[in-house]
Amino acid sequence: MSHDDTAPTPAAAEAAADLWDTVDALWRWLEAGQPIGGREGLLLRVLKLSEEVGEAAQAVIGATGQALGTSHSWEDVQAELCDVVITALIALRTLTPDAREVFARHLERVARRSLPQTATTKAATVPEAP
Repeated sequence: MSHDDTAPTPAAAEAAADLWDTVDALWRWLEAGQPIGGREGLLLRVLKLSEEVGEAAQAVIGATGQALGTSHSWEDVQAELCDVVITALIALRTLTPDAREVFARHLERVARRSLPQTATTKAATVPEAP
């Protein structure tokens, strides 16, 4: 019996389920308090992503000292990037109740076209921030 490195470990599967459970809970919370719904609400949710990307860019500029000294840390950049990801996942959930499946299929397509056939996502390494 061969071991398939591409199959998610139980811990990874649980983390993914927890992620999407949290995304769903945040989406429900936002929907309950949203003053503008419908198409306009969806558009505003997607526009919120641009705001978060701008905050990530501002943190990078601040961490590199490009604007009147160092005003941010690389940990601030990490936090802002997390906000970008969370906002994008919630925007996707706003667009479709099948966000989990849509994302999984898209990620699989990107990995299949981008990674060598023998590579796995486990083999990918992330460079450390300076």
